[in-house]
Amino acid sequence: MLALVTGASSGFGYHICKKLINQGYNVIGIARRTEKLETIKHELGTNFLPITLDISESYEKTLDKLLSLPTKFSLKEIDIVVNNAGLALGLEPAYKADIHDWYQMLDTNIKGLISITRIVLPYMEEKRDGIIINMGSIAGSYAYPGANVYGATKAFVEQFSLNLRADLAGKGVRVSNIEPGLCGNTEFSLVRFRGDLTQVKKLYDRTNPILPEDIANVVLWIASQPKHININRIELMPTSQSFNHLQVTHN
Repeated sequence: MLALVTGASSGFGYHICKKLINQGYNVIGIARRTEKLETIKHELGTNFLPITLDISESYEKTLDKLLSLPTKFSLKEIDIVVNNAGLALGLEPAYKADIHDWYQMLDTNIKGLISITRIVLPYMEEKRDGIIINMGSIAGSYAYPGANVYGATKAFVEQFSLNLRADLAGKGVRVSNIEPGLCGNTEFSLVRFRGDLTQVKKLYDRTNPILPEDIANVVLWIASQPKHININRIELMPTSQSFNHLQVTHN
Protein backbone atom coordinates (compact mmCIF):
# COMPACT_ATOMS: atom_id res chain seq x y z
CA MET A 1 0.00 0.00 0.00
CA LEU A 2 1.28 3.45 -0.92
CA ALA A 3 0.29 6.89 0.40
CA LEU A 4 1.28 10.39 -0.64
CA VAL A 5 1.20 13.06 2.10
CA THR A 6 1.83 16.77 1.56
CA GLY A 7 3.06 19.05 4.31
CA ALA A 8 4.92 16.03 5.65
CA SER A 9 7.76 17.72 7.52
CA SER A 10 5.89 18.58 10.73
CA GLY A 11 2.58 18.64 12.59
CA PHE A 12 -0.30 16.71 11.03
CA GLY A 13 1.79 15.58 8.07
CA TYR A 14 4.60 14.06 10.11
CA HIS A 15 2.21 12.15 12.38
CA ILE A 16 0.12 10.95 9.43
CA CYS A 17 3.27 9.61 7.74
CA LYS A 18 4.39 7.91 10.95
CA LYS A 19 0.97 6.36 11.59
CA LEU A 20 0.63 5.03 8.04
CA ILE A 21 4.13 3.55 8.00
CA ASN A 22 3.45 1.85 11.33
CA GLN A 23 0.42 0.28 9.63
CA GLY A 24 2.51 -1.12 6.77
CA TYR A 25 2.23 1.63 4.16
CA ASN A 26 4.97 3.02 1.99
CA VAL A 27 4.74 6.81 2.13
CA ILE A 28 5.81 9.62 -0.18
CA GLY A 29 6.30 12.67 2.03
CA ILE A 30 6.24 16.04 0.29
CA ALA A 31 7.38 19.27 1.96
CA ARG A 32 9.57 22.30 1.32
CA ARG A 33 12.20 21.70 4.02
CA THR A 34 14.80 19.15 2.93
CA GLU A 35 16.57 18.95 6.30
CA LYS A 36 13.38 18.12 8.19
CA LEU A 37 12.40 15.53 5.60
CA GLU A 38 15.79 13.85 5.87
CA THR A 39 15.44 13.69 9.66
CA ILE A 40 12.06 11.98 9.24
CA LYS A 41 13.57 9.63 6.66
CA HIS A 42 16.24 8.64 9.21
CA GLU A 43 13.50 7.91 11.76
CA LEU A 44 10.95 6.14 9.56
CA GLY A 45 13.29 4.18 7.30
CA THR A 46 13.20 3.00 3.72
CA ASN A 47 9.40 2.92 3.51
CA PHE A 48 9.46 6.74 3.58
CA LEU A 49 10.44 8.64 0.44
CA PRO A 50 11.11 12.34 1.09
CA ILE A 51 10.39 14.74 -1.76
CA THR A 52 11.43 18.39 -1.45
CA LEU A 53 8.76 20.32 -3.31
CA ASP A 54 6.76 23.50 -2.89
CA ILE A 55 3.31 22.51 -4.14
CA SER A 56 2.34 26.16 -4.59
CA GLU A 57 4.72 26.35 -7.54
CA SER A 58 3.67 25.54 -11.10
CA TYR A 59 1.66 22.45 -11.96
CA GLU A 60 4.28 21.50 -14.55
CA LYS A 61 7.13 21.55 -12.02
CA THR A 62 5.12 19.45 -9.56
CA LEU A 63 4.19 16.98 -12.30
CA ASP A 64 7.79 16.61 -13.50
CA LYS A 65 8.98 15.90 -9.96
CA LEU A 66 6.32 13.25 -9.31
CA LEU A 67 6.71 11.52 -12.67
CA SER A 68 10.35 10.75 -11.82
CA LEU A 69 9.62 8.72 -8.67
CA PRO A 70 11.19 5.25 -8.33
CA THR A 71 9.05 2.23 -9.22
CA LYS A 72 8.23 1.34 -5.62
CA PHE A 73 6.71 4.82 -5.20
CA SER A 74 5.30 5.41 -8.69
CA LEU A 75 2.12 7.44 -9.20
CA LYS A 76 0.16 4.47 -10.50
CA GLU A 77 0.75 2.63 -7.20
CA ILE A 78 -0.67 5.36 -4.93
CA ASP A 79 -3.65 4.21 -2.86
CA ILE A 80 -4.14 7.27 -0.65
CA VAL A 81 -3.46 10.97 -1.13
CA VAL A 82 -3.57 13.18 1.96
CA ASN A 83 -3.70 16.82 0.86
CA ASN A 84 -2.48 18.15 4.18
CA ALA A 85 -0.27 21.10 3.21
CA GLY A 86 -1.83 24.45 4.00
CA LEU A 87 -1.44 27.58 6.04
CA ALA A 88 -3.11 30.63 7.52
CA LEU A 89 -1.40 34.01 7.58
CA GLY A 90 -2.54 36.76 9.91
CA LEU A 91 -5.79 37.57 11.65
CA GLU A 92 -6.15 41.13 10.42
CA PRO A 93 -9.51 42.31 9.12
CA ALA A 94 -9.82 42.26 5.34
CA TYR A 95 -9.28 46.01 4.99
CA LYS A 96 -5.89 45.71 6.72
CA ALA A 97 -4.71 42.32 5.47
CA ASP A 98 -1.57 41.92 3.36
CA ILE A 99 -2.60 41.04 -0.19
CA HIS A 100 0.52 38.89 -0.57
CA ASP A 101 -0.61 36.78 2.42
CA TRP A 102 -3.91 36.26 0.62
CA TYR A 103 -2.16 35.13 -2.56
CA GLN A 104 0.10 32.74 -0.64
CA MET A 105 -2.90 31.09 1.03
CA LEU A 106 -4.64 30.74 -2.33
CA ASP A 107 -1.51 29.26 -3.92
CA THR A 108 -0.95 26.66 -1.19
CA ASN A 109 -4.41 25.84 0.14
CA ILE A 110 -6.13 25.74 -3.26
CA LYS A 111 -3.71 25.61 -6.18
CA GLY A 112 -1.31 23.19 -4.49
CA LEU A 113 -4.13 20.89 -3.41
CA ILE A 114 -5.77 20.74 -6.83
CA SER A 115 -2.41 20.21 -8.57
CA ILE A 116 -1.61 17.12 -6.49
CA THR A 117 -5.17 15.83 -6.91
CA ARG A 118 -5.18 16.31 -10.68
CA ILE A 119 -1.84 14.53 -11.04
CA VAL A 120 -2.80 11.43 -9.07
CA LEU A 121 -6.51 11.11 -9.82
CA PRO A 122 -6.31 9.65 -13.35
CA TYR A 123 -4.29 6.70 -12.04
CA MET A 124 -6.87 6.05 -9.34
CA GLU A 125 -9.73 6.32 -11.83
CA GLU A 126 -8.00 3.88 -14.16
CA LYS A 127 -7.62 1.21 -11.48
CA ARG A 128 -11.00 2.15 -9.94
CA ASP A 129 -9.57 2.38 -6.46
CA GLY A 130 -8.06 4.99 -4.17
CA ILE A 131 -8.79 7.60 -1.52
CA ILE A 132 -8.33 11.35 -1.63
CA ILE A 133 -8.29 12.84 1.88
CA ASN A 134 -8.35 16.63 1.99
CA MET A 135 -7.52 18.69 5.04
CA GLY A 136 -10.21 21.30 5.45
CA SER A 137 -11.17 23.26 8.55
CA ILE A 138 -14.19 24.37 10.50
CA ALA A 139 -13.18 27.80 9.15
CA GLY A 140 -14.69 26.67 5.86
CA SER A 141 -18.12 26.44 7.50
CA TYR A 142 -18.04 29.00 10.32
CA ALA A 143 -16.93 32.59 9.80
CA TYR A 144 -14.85 34.40 12.39
CA PRO A 145 -13.07 37.78 12.35
CA GLY A 146 -9.75 37.66 10.53
CA ALA A 147 -10.40 34.37 8.75
CA ASN A 148 -11.37 36.14 5.50
CA VAL A 149 -9.29 34.43 2.77
CA TYR A 150 -8.16 31.49 4.92
CA GLY A 151 -11.77 30.55 5.64
CA ALA A 152 -12.65 31.01 1.98
CA THR A 153 -9.88 28.61 0.92
CA LYS A 154 -11.21 25.98 3.31
CA ALA A 155 -14.75 26.50 2.01
CA PHE A 156 -13.29 25.80 -1.43
CA VAL A 157 -11.73 22.58 -0.12
CA GLU A 158 -15.08 21.45 1.26
CA GLN A 159 -16.96 22.13 -1.97
CA PHE A 160 -14.17 20.75 -4.16
CA SER A 161 -14.26 17.52 -2.16
CA LEU A 162 -18.02 17.17 -2.67
CA ASN A 163 -17.74 17.90 -6.37
CA LEU A 164 -14.98 15.32 -6.74
CA ARG A 165 -17.37 12.82 -5.20
CA ALA A 166 -19.94 13.75 -7.84
CA ASP A 167 -17.42 13.27 -10.65
CA LEU A 168 -16.23 9.96 -9.22
CA ALA A 169 -19.59 8.35 -8.54
CA GLY A 170 -19.34 4.69 -9.50
CA LYS A 171 -15.59 4.89 -10.14
CA GLY A 172 -14.48 3.26 -6.88
CA VAL A 173 -12.45 6.30 -5.83
CA ARG A 174 -13.36 7.79 -2.46
CA VAL A 175 -13.02 11.40 -1.29
CA SER A 176 -13.09 12.70 2.28
CA ASN A 177 -12.69 16.12 3.87
CA ILE A 178 -11.39 16.40 7.44
CA GLU A 179 -12.47 19.65 9.12
CA PRO A 180 -10.69 20.21 12.45
CA GLY A 181 -11.27 22.98 14.94
CA LEU A 182 -8.62 24.27 17.33
CA CYS A 183 -5.44 22.22 16.97
CA GLY A 184 -2.23 22.44 18.99
CA ASN A 185 1.35 21.11 18.90
CA THR A 186 1.82 22.19 15.29
CA GLU A 187 3.47 25.14 13.58
CA PHE A 188 0.12 26.41 12.28
CA SER A 189 -0.44 29.23 14.77
CA LEU A 190 3.26 30.11 14.94
CA VAL A 191 3.18 30.67 11.18
CA ARG A 192 -0.12 32.56 11.38
CA PHE A 193 1.24 34.92 14.03
CA ARG A 194 4.61 35.22 12.28
CA GLY A 195 6.59 33.68 15.12
CA ASP A 196 4.93 35.65 17.93
CA LEU A 197 5.03 33.12 20.78
CA THR A 198 3.09 35.43 23.09
CA GLN A 199 0.07 35.36 20.79
CA VAL A 200 0.37 31.61 20.33
CA LYS A 201 0.49 30.97 24.08
CA LYS A 202 -2.49 33.26 24.61
CA LEU A 203 -4.54 31.35 22.05
CA TYR A 204 -3.89 27.97 23.68
CA ASP A 205 -3.95 29.06 27.30
CA ARG A 206 -6.10 26.64 29.37
CA THR A 207 -7.39 24.82 26.30
CA ASN A 208 -7.19 21.16 25.40
CA PRO A 209 -6.77 21.29 21.62
CA ILE A 210 -6.87 18.56 19.02
CA LEU A 211 -3.40 17.05 18.57
CA PRO A 212 -1.63 15.90 15.38
CA GLU A 213 -1.87 12.32 16.62
CA ASP A 214 -5.67 12.71 16.71
CA ILE A 215 -5.75 13.79 13.07
CA ALA A 216 -3.47 10.88 12.11
CA ASN A 217 -5.92 8.52 13.80
CA VAL A 218 -8.79 10.02 11.80
CA VAL A 219 -6.86 9.56 8.54
CA LEU A 220 -6.16 5.93 9.39
CA TRP A 221 -9.81 5.35 10.33
CA ILE A 222 -11.00 6.72 6.99
CA ALA A 223 -8.47 4.57 5.16
CA SER A 224 -9.55 1.46 7.06
CA GLN A 225 -13.23 1.62 6.07
CA PRO A 226 -14.61 -0.97 3.64
CA LYS A 227 -14.38 0.05 -0.01
CA HIS A 228 -18.13 0.44 -0.35
CA ILE A 229 -18.18 3.24 2.26
CA ASN A 230 -17.21 6.85 1.57
CA ILE A 231 -16.71 9.21 4.49
CA ASN A 232 -17.81 12.49 2.94
CA ARG A 233 -16.64 14.79 5.71
CA ILE A 234 -15.61 14.70 9.35
CA GLU A 235 -15.90 17.83 11.50
CA LEU A 236 -14.18 17.66 14.88
CA MET A 237 -13.48 20.10 17.68
CA PRO A 238 -11.84 19.83 21.08
CA THR A 239 -14.29 19.81 23.96
CA SER A 240 -12.96 23.25 24.94
CA GLN A 241 -14.31 24.74 21.71
CA SER A 242 -17.91 25.26 20.64
CA PHE A 243 -20.13 27.70 18.72
CA ASN A 244 -20.67 31.36 19.47
CA HIS A 245 -23.70 33.59 19.06
CA LEU A 246 -24.13 35.60 15.88
CA GLN A 247 -22.69 39.06 16.31
CA VAL A 248 -24.97 42.07 16.52
CA THR A 249 -23.40 45.54 16.47
CA HIS A 250 -25.04 48.68 17.85
CA ASN A 251 -23.87 51.79 16.02
